[in-house]
Amino acid sequence: LVTEKCITRKGHKAKCTKVTKIAEVHKVRVQKAQKTAMNKLMGQIGKPYHWGGSSPRTGFDCSGLVYYAYKDLVKFRIPRTANEMYHLRDASPVDRGELENGDLVFFRTQGRGTADHVGVYVGNGKFIQSPRSGQDIQITSLSEDYWVRHYVGARRVMTPKTIR
Repeated sequence: LVTEKCITRKGHKAKCTKVTKIAEVHKVRVQKAQKTAMNKLMGQIGKPYHWGGSSPRTGFDCSGLVYYAYKDLVKFRIPRTANEMYHLRDASPVDRGELENGDLVFFRTQGRGTADHVGVYVGNGKFIQSPRSGQDIQITSLSEDYWVRHYVGARRVMTPKTIR
């Protein structure tokens, strides 16, 4: 992250200054936030779905799980519905082939709004989600037919501009 840049002029001693690569610093900050979110999410696997829930104590619905993992990591208010998250001004659209850990993936499963279900991409074509009543928080493949048919897009909420 910090390098030394030295200039030597003929007949003079080398003059060195420390240079911090800002892009690298930002990248490390984003990676740290992504890791924190992933750890919070992975710690919830196997816990029950609970409509309206947004804490380990009560359980989680899909957007509550995202809210729990991200609320302390970003500078803006994380909304509490999948549709509001999908339309979040502070999030950037991401092509499916460009997904990174921590990107939000959205689905339209019941015809309500643009998106009515959200999960978090965890790598290797998979996402973590709190699916529905009677099911526990789990990791699911984005390539399963059901999710392919209902996929509406992805958003990146963790960028150098948005993380705390």
